[in-house]
Amino acid sequence: MVLNYIWILFFVLSFIIVLIKMIVFGDTTVMPATINAITDSSKTAFEISLGLTGVMCFWLGIMKVGENGGAIRIFSRLISPFFSRLFPEIPKDHPAMGSILMNYSANMLGLDNAATPLGLKAMKELQDINPNKEQASNAMIMFLTLNTAGFTIIPVSIIAFRATAGALNPTDIFLPLLISTYGGMIAGLILVTFLQKIKWDLVLTSWVLGIVAFISGLTYLFSTMPKENMEIVSNIVGGLIIFSVIITFIAFAFFKKVNVYESFIDGAKEGFEVTVKIIPYLVAMLVGIGIFRASGGMEMITHGIASLFNSLGFDTRFVDALPVAIMKPFSGSGARGLMVDLIKPVAEGGLGADSFAGRLAGIFNGSHDTTFYVLAVYFGAVAIKKTRYVVATSLFAELVSIVLSIVVCYVFFG
Repeated sequence: MVLNYIWILFFVLSFIIVLIKMIVFGDTTVMPATINAITDSSKTAFEISLGLTGVMCFWLGIMKVGENGGAIRIFSRLISPFFSRLFPEIPKDHPAMGSILMNYSANMLGLDNAATPLGLKAMKELQDINPNKEQASNAMIMFLTLNTAGFTIIPVSIIAFRATAGALNPTDIFLPLLISTYGGMIAGLILVTFLQKIKWDLVLTSWVLGIVAFISGLTYLFSTMPKENMEIVSNIVGGLIIFSVIITFIAFAFFKKVNVYESFIDGAKEGFEVTVKIIPYLVAMLVGIGIFRASGGMEMITHGIASLFNSLGFDTRFVDALPVAIMKPFSGSGARGLMVDLIKPVAEGGLGADSFAGRLAGIFNGSHDTTFYVLAVYFGAVAIKKTRYVVATSLFAELVSIVLSIVVCYVFFG
């Protein structure tokens, strides 16, 4: 229901803004740009879906091998003490537990190509046990709220962009980014547990504190590494974990005398079907976002926020990076493009990678995920129409990440 209103608002507000620009300011370019955005965004949505097809087929094929071989059941048991409290609706040893864990792991390692198929697999399994097939279950809401928090351990791509832009120390945003992204994740987790009346017993509290301690240890470890070592280690560790999972799944299935190839083909067929299902949802969301951006709506929001903080006498250096934070829930590529444009050298029209806004743009880009894209794709894959309060909890987690990003950027870079 919330997505319905948001989608309608994109079109209505865009139309009003276009009319004002044409009639009041005589802007004759805004209408063609907005109409072109419809075609361009529709094309982009289809291209994304097309590019996702092969990856979906592969990963859902591997997941089917893991299911049939029993490896996912073992994964589920390992994290059952923690996940059984966060997801009390999921039956013990259900494969959804393993899929959720693998999705989160892929996100943490920055492996987006693996995370999306695994997340869609988790949604399909959660839908299988959902009593109301048109309404998001509590488990789906918890899963997606944490998913859209965008928690990443090693922001390799952002470091690479900063290095390309000439940053003196491309990894200097590493620690602030971790603080902001995991702060947002924990905030989202606390809010959802409150709304779903989940009790914080000793086990749940210990797991959360353990995760915080683990992330703190990794933060210290990677913050002391040279840039070159960080990138090498992150690529090797990420690849090793993913490849080890694949080999483990295949080995378990082989020793259980499962036909590994046939299992893979069965899962790959599911991957193709899921990809086709999400195309209409993806087109709808990307077109809405595209016309709102083309009409100038996003720019108006940014300028409004800047004016507000100026009038209150606050330091407004963060405002230059704010478009990245605002764009990220709607479009990952859009946010990345804004960041790249901002961190260009001053001679090329940017503010520089080592400017306050340049550093903050990198933190924004890695501290939260593309909420509306994720919700459209994941709910579209299982035909959920009533999303309940998941938009609110996801955006709350992202808001906490954005606020923390600004605060830690001032703390670290003054």
